[in-house]
Amino acid sequence: MPTHTCKALVLKCAEACPPGTAMRWHTAITFPGKPQTSLQTAFTPHAENGLPMMYVYVRFSEPTDLSPDDCAALEKAWYALTGHAAQISRLQEVMHLETQHPQETLGAHYVVETDPEQGWEEEIFKWYDEEHLPGLSRAPGCMVARRYLNLDHGPRSFACYDLLNPEVVTTAPWLAVRGTAWSDICRPHFTNTLRTMFNQKES
Repeated sequence: MPTHTCKALVLKCAEACPPGTAMRWHTAITFPGKPQTSLQTAFTPHAENGLPMMYVYVRFSEPTDLSPDDCAALEKAWYALTGHAAQISRLQEVMHLETQHPQETLGAHYVVETDPEQGWEEEIFKWYDEEHLPGLSRAPGCMVARRYLNLDHGPRSFACYDLLNPEVVTTAPWLAVRGTAWSDICRPHFTNTLRTMFNQKES
């Protein structure tokens, strides 16, 4: 199977799991070359479909080559541990913006996933990289903003934000970035869009 260089993985599980589950899974798995990794877990009891959803991120200290077969093996390891199915996707990092902030507890994790309409990928990705992600990263309460390409299960565009609290997305600075003329041109050409507000959760 062909490998692709990625900077992170995201595991999606439509079940609530006990605290410590993600850490036990992370401890049990290995990666080619044994890169240093970090773990982040986010959970919501009610995603857009009304079901619980957990996202577990494994972020690599350096770009790492992984294949679809590697992801399938990691999915099997999760199932063996939890009894729940999961989808694991490789994430290729496009942009990572982090603001200076005091050591405050992050209260929310917001994810926007979408497939650009045919013929609109170049324009939407340019908007994300030149205006949208930098603008949102500067909104008070946004600590980290990242954009990835999802190499596996999709949607293809994967943007995520670590926030001080869920109310950040309702503030005037955040809404001003969402309401630009360029945003109004691009957003109608999103398809298969998923917007999910998660709580930060113990791994």
